[in-house]
Amino acid sequence: MGIEIERKFLVVGDDWRAAAQRVVPMAQGYLNDLAMVDSGAMQASVRVRIEGDAAFLNIKSREAGPSRQEFDYEIPVADARALLALCVGGIVEKRRHYVERAGHPWEIDEFLGDNAGLVVAEIELDDVDEAFERPAWLGPEATHAQRYYNLALAARPYSQWQGDERRALDLEEPASC
Repeated sequence: MGIEIERKFLVVGDDWRAAAQRVVPMAQGYLNDLAMVDSGAMQASVRVRIEGDAAFLNIKSREAGPSRQEFDYEIPVADARALLALCVGGIVEKRRHYVERAGHPWEIDEFLGDNAGLVVAEIELDDVDEAFERPAWLGPEATHAQRYYNLALAARPYSQWQGDERRALDLEEPASC
């Protein structure tokens, strides 16, 4: 069993782009929806992702906060395409930029399609309290704001957010992945 400890932040500016070591296109969808996870009917999100030339089935438990169980299994790309056709909600499309900063790898997701305009940075840590350097392009923390989670973006994309939602970062505790 894997435990993921991840913190999520909004990104300000474009200074991170020059430091990107590689960029991988991704398309992902969910076999269950946000309502099922929020209600407790399901205790995990089930994601299908095609990233570049590889594909994965991913299961994340619904614990709130930066730490949760995560299981990731490589699957054939043809199977992933078939599973994406079965997903509920929309398909989340993005380009993931990989940036190394002060000994920590950062994943910066530049969303496309219905979520275009949203840019989020994630850092995976070995411990919940692990210290890390905050790059200048790192904006407000969104770890506890459910609407920034990919499962929520599949259900209600960034393009549907109202002006206040785009400007204000609420810090609600997420009930899901």
